[in-house]
This record gives sequence, C-alpha cells and structure tokens, in this order.
Amino acid sequence: MERFEITTERLVLTALGMAFLPSVNEYALDAENTKYMCHLPNKSSQETETFLRKVEAEWDKAKPAFYEFAMLHEGRHIGAVCVYFEDGVGELGWIVNKRYWGHGFAYEGAMALIQFCAQHMGTTHFVAHCDTENVASYKTMEKLGMVRTGEYGGRMNRAAQRESSEYQYELKL
Repeated sequence: MERFEITTERLVLTALGMAFLPSVNEYALDAENTKYMCHLPNKSSQETETFLRKVEAEWDKAKPAFYEFAMLHEGRHIGAVCVYFEDGVGELGWIVNKRYWGHGFAYEGAMALIQFCAQHMGTTHFVAHCDTENVASYKTMEKLGMVRTGEYGGRMNRAAQRESSEYQYELKL
C-alpha cells in the first residue's frame, strides 16, 4: 500500500521505519518510559532495528495487517501510535517519549487514527489494553470514548519482576 500521513492540529502521523531508529531507541530502550509495556523495553538497538524493518515490510504490503505511525510534533519524533487489524477489529496502541507525557499527544494521535480507520477502512470496532497500574493509558482510553470491558490477570510486562493485571477497553462507533 502507498504510505500516507494523517495530520491533526499538532501532530503529523507518518509511516514508522528505519529513519526513526535513534528516536525510537530513545524511548524503546528506556525502562521508565516502557514500565507498563508487554514487549518493551528493547534490549538493544538491534532489537529496535528488527522491529522497524518488520514495520517497513508491512507498510509495503498491498493490504497491511497493521499500521505503525511515528507521531511528529513540530517536526520532532515524540512517539508512536498503531492499529493492528484482526477479524474486522482494530487494536490500538501508543507510546510517547516521557519528555512529552501529559500533553494529550497519545489521545490526539489515537483519535486521528480511529477517525481515519472509520472513514477510509470501514473499521468501527476498536479495542485497547493496558496494565491496570497505567493510569495515564486507561484515562486516554476513556477520553477516546472507550469503555472498560474486561480485567484479566496474568499480564507479564517485559521489565517486570511479577505478573500484573490488564484492562481491556472497547469502542464501537
């Protein structure tokens, strides 16, 4: 598929890829930034590179199974937002460099992605998951209009020493 951008009031969402390796490493290798993430922090720059190459390959498919976007604010890469498709449902995710926490960037990027998917792909059902201790993330889900539909144990965040629980949220447009 041809790569495309989504523009909001403060952000440009553009295809994530190798061009962003240094700025992805800035948050993906940071234990504090990724405290509540299942698949992060990355253990090395090589791991980030492998992920970014997978993302680029997906963008090159005729019908990608997921889209990973870099979030740019004033030309600076500040995080990422994504949607993964399965059985007509879009699973949302995001990460923001900790230097930009608390400014609504995750909400703005995720809302733009929801609107784009609904208008251009016909996706009207979205889900998202987060650690139950990740207050900022579930508050973002609620601000997006998502409703908590589940709580599950057995979550193992990559940097954690113990299992935790996660919330599931859904939005049906």
